[in-house]
Amino acid sequence: MIFKQFYDESLGHASYFIGAEDTGEALVLDVRRDVEGYFDTAQRHGMRLAYAADTHQHNDYLSGICELPARGEVQLLAGGRAELAYPVRYMDDGERLQMGEVEIEVLHTPGHTPEHISLLVFDRARGHEPVLLLSGGALLVDDIARPDLLGGEAAAREGAREFCRTLQEKILRLPDHVQVYPTHVAGSLCGGSIGSMLSTTIGYERRMNRQLAQLADAEGFVANCLDLGELPTVPPYWRRMRRQNMEGPPLLGMLAVPPALQPDAFDRLCREDGYYIVDCRSPEAFSAHIPRALNVSSGSSFPVWAGTVLPEGARTLLVVERPEELPEIYWQLLRIGYDMPSGWLAGGMKAWRTHGRDIAALPQWTIYELCRAMARDRELFVLDVRQPGEWSAGHVPGATHISGGEVPDRLDEIPHGPQIAVICGSGYRSSVIASLLQRRGFEYVVNVLGGMTGWESAGLETEAA
Repeated sequence: MIFKQFYDESLGHASYFIGAEDTGEALVLDVRRDVEGYFDTAQRHGMRLAYAADTHQHNDYLSGICELPARGEVQLLAGGRAELAYPVRYMDDGERLQMGEVEIEVLHTPGHTPEHISLLVFDRARGHEPVLLLSGGALLVDDIARPDLLGGEAAAREGAREFCRTLQEKILRLPDHVQVYPTHVAGSLCGGSIGSMLSTTIGYERRMNRQLAQLADAEGFVANCLDLGELPTVPPYWRRMRRQNMEGPPLLGMLAVPPALQPDAFDRLCREDGYYIVDCRSPEAFSAHIPRALNVSSGSSFPVWAGTVLPEGARTLLVVERPEELPEIYWQLLRIGYDMPSGWLAGGMKAWRTHGRDIAALPQWTIYELCRAMARDRELFVLDVRQPGEWSAGHVPGATHISGGEVPDRLDEIPHGPQIAVICGSGYRSSVIASLLQRRGFEYVVNVLGGMTGWESAGLETEAA
């Protein structure tokens, strides 16, 4: 058996390639939108992609599953409770797929979503015991996936109850030696406290996963699952991902590389409706930027925060520090449902400045400047945009908490009059939100570099919620 994990740090997403050496068939699970790596792996091992499935219709990224049949004879599989608008072979709980020495059993494992499945993998060349569980969101490293994404409180409670049954009746009946490979891994917002390892075992989770300690008390387990103080805020773009995954994301086909635009051409597009400038430089560099630009620094957090501040259908123009960053930025946008950017600024901000174009400023404060400003300005509005658990653990005295993912929907709670100091853990998220506030017409906005990490390191006073 050939087995490979594909890890996308930016979305905390893992996908999987399982190949049978006897027959040369392979299956891909929880397919990311850029599918070339799967075909490359198959070619390297002398195999062909024969099957593909998603454990559930994801909220956090667009699946690439529909790309596969467009490129070869790949049969798409789904659990019997899935509701999909594209052709698939539906498989019932307990049904098995044979690929040479590899046998895969479909387990219906609802909880994270109603249609959720996990794949239990046997390698008959090694014996009759299962060897792997591809668990999707049914069991994570040190955690389980959240059940609160698909509706109101009643739906979340029912999902948590189903989760309890799934764990008791399906997952924890497996032998301790079975290796567990989840879809949602470190960096995903689909859990509240996912561990840093990219795989685990049934035995480890049975002994160490604090979520499983409540299983004997079903209502206690439900309450623990729905403790929203422990769960991250859901980014706005998640609202449309599941619907698009059920319909089948549009095929990407051949992608044209976005052009480099000289400042004059870039400026003309900036002035057209529907265009958003995404400045992918650091918060420090963003202190001088193109007016109305949004600051989402390139790196592992880029897709979550781009999806937070960009509306659906936004056409994007990019400003980058280094052109070699561009391919990863393109793909991070495509993975969360945005079109390929319309172009990028050739020569960066140096070219923009030397062409005499307008430049806006976002003031950057250190934690000490924030401390002095709080002492002299009673009107100062300190906006903490961290996650609920971070806020509860300690925050600047007198600050107001609105998680960054909620800010686009709660702008009316932020005053226009006083100066606004935006703070997060380090200065990254706060710069994203500060740039959004500037674009939305808030005049007196500053970003706090160093954030609460710096504040606490300096021994400054904090409050706990």
